[in-house]
Amino acid sequence: MSGRIAFQGELGAYSHQACAQARPDFTPVPCQTFEDVVEMTRSGAVDLGVLAVENSTYGRVADVHSLLPKAGLHIVDEAFVRVHVNLLGVKGAKLDNVTEAHGHVVILPQCAGFLKDHGIKGKVSSDNARAAREVAEAGDKTRAALASELAAKIYGLDVLARHIEDHKNNTTRFLVMAREADHSRRAERMITTFTFRVRNIPAALYKAMGGFATNGVNMTKLESYMVGGTFTATEFYADIEGHPEDANVKLALEELAYFTTKVKILGVYPSDRVRG
Repeated sequence: MSGRIAFQGELGAYSHQACAQARPDFTPVPCQTFEDVVEMTRSGAVDLGVLAVENSTYGRVADVHSLLPKAGLHIVDEAFVRVHVNLLGVKGAKLDNVTEAHGHVVILPQCAGFLKDHGIKGKVSSDNARAAREVAEAGDKTRAALASELAAKIYGLDVLARHIEDHKNNTTRFLVMAREADHSRRAERMITTFTFRVRNIPAALYKAMGGFATNGVNMTKLESYMVGGTFTATEFYADIEGHPEDANVKLALEELAYFTTKVKILGVYPSDRVRG
């Protein structure tokens, strides 16, 4: 099967790498924003969309969790991408030539030690792949980009230093989104993602969570975010291990429904092998 898959960023971005990893036969389609990814997927301009949701070093990606419930899309897969930061320079450049390195504001702190040790000044770019493209266009040996090896291949740059990130386990989790839900059991280990809003009664959240504990369902993520910009309405986003048809998961979700005013399943999909 082949098709088109949208991602946020330029060709060579880590999101592009996630597309290649999750759907190697699909044609990647770059988008400027997460909202553009959602709209292109929802409209049918592309078959699938990929969204970054969290990073092992910097936590969740801003706004994505609040975007997912209203996107009108369904999670059909997850992909964990190991974020290797590389110093990319123009052809013929050497590490000693580089005086400044361009990268996204999130990437720069991830390799601060390397930059300091080599006397290289970090410069903020809106996108790592864009930084690679602009370095290639400038043709200046003193300028380098902090990006993936995929970006080096796309823009014809040399890898001057590999894997320069300070945290050697830096990983980003991506979700693959589709217009149609697929709740079939496609693997032995499944993940179910849903949102819910608790009833306005004492200890509602505690009671809602009790069903997962008593039924032996492992909850791997629970986060809250405000709804409509108010402090009175809070929605929760959760990931659990298991499929809604599993006896213990079914019981836990039934108990959850009793203490909530709204439960919405966003996706049921195979657990990525990176989870262990």
